[in-house]
Amino acid sequence: MIVYNLFPLLAGRFPVWVQHIERVAAMGFDWLFVNSLQRPGASGSIYSIASYFDLNPALIDPTDPRPGEEQLRSIIAQARDSGLRPMTDLVIDHCAADSQLVSEHPEWLAFDSAGALIHPSFEDDGNKVVWVDVAQFDHRGTADPEGLYDYYLAIVRHLLGLGFEGFRCDAAYRVPAELWRRLIADTKTERPDTVFVAETLGCSPWATLATAGAGFDYVCNSSKWWDFRSPWLLEQRELVGDHVASIAFPETHDTPRLADEQGGNPNALKLWYLFTALFSAGSLMPIGFEFGFRRALHVANSRPEDWETPSVDLCQFITVVNRLKASQPIFSEESRVIALPSSNPSVLIMWRGSAGLGQEALLFFNTDFWRDQYVEVGNLRAYVQSDRPLVDVSPEVQMDFIALTPFSYLLRPGQSLVLVTPS
Repeated sequence: MIVYNLFPLLAGRFPVWVQHIERVAAMGFDWLFVNSLQRPGASGSIYSIASYFDLNPALIDPTDPRPGEEQLRSIIAQARDSGLRPMTDLVIDHCAADSQLVSEHPEWLAFDSAGALIHPSFEDDGNKVVWVDVAQFDHRGTADPEGLYDYYLAIVRHLLGLGFEGFRCDAAYRVPAELWRRLIADTKTERPDTVFVAETLGCSPWATLATAGAGFDYVCNSSKWWDFRSPWLLEQRELVGDHVASIAFPETHDTPRLADEQGGNPNALKLWYLFTALFSAGSLMPIGFEFGFRRALHVANSRPEDWETPSVDLCQFITVVNRLKASQPIFSEESRVIALPSSNPSVLIMWRGSAGLGQEALLFFNTDFWRDQYVEVGNLRAYVQSDRPLVDVSPEVQMDFIALTPFSYLLRPGQSLVLVTPS
């Protein structure tokens, strides 16, 4: 999956999406992920859903005589015609605290001993953050488990009926695995090609594995927070990668903008995009990354007026990287990854190998976004298992001839080398 996240509050009403779809398809993405489109509660957060079967009024074109659902189906059809498979959020951990479900089906929701709604919460640097605008579904203690399950299945069928083919399952780790197992199995019985992606950010590898075991096709990994040195990311990959494919990303709607974190340095944006594209079977990029946007996406407050004047234009670079990922089979699976010794601590050298494909890749990343860095390897052949030739498929500068013994290269700031053997 090479996923573009079209954040609906920034993109605006459905007719405007056409121009984005054309750009996204031209860059070589194959999935279009749009966050929750359902009608939100009073907070305005798209993850505080008041009505699962009504669309967010802010996205419907009031000048179009067609109902909102028909407007959405039309834009989804255009995305599919452009080669983009559409997916959206599936939010079944909680609903809006002011949803009619609270009064109509209190048996589906969790209450404390004083009779107050339980709001989901999480720990942030030791501080407890409570989402007071949402109410927790009572997955394990509900007096009507079948009624609640049938409601979830109806939501899935409704979204599939709108034209979506996949789901990013929000806070998937907070929903019992047995519920996911049943919901995924029942959905795939009716629509076998439906893709389920588990949002597992903040989970331990063991919790991620437990969630993935419910039948998810992909999980989200934590590569965005890696420092290019610590062993934890590769250790997590060893634990999880043999069981489920993962999706990496340089930023999401839940994180700060990378351009803001890196002072607008385009070298950093390029390296991070290439790294996340080649690290995992799947990759995701949110709207605006290609233009170096610095204003973080907000689940309630983002508006089309927040569209920024581009500081860079990485569309061509992203196009080349996406084509590279799609053309080399090793980058479309969750193959083994090892960090190799490097003569320069600023240069990360990684090996990827696929036993099934018989293909290997050597990746050199200059993690210094401001200065050239020199790297030298005594015998490059010692870093690969087979005797097949290495070919340079790097996205920008490529070598016609690779001197194996010794191998040396001066990497520009943020530059990467991608060497592969034939599959």
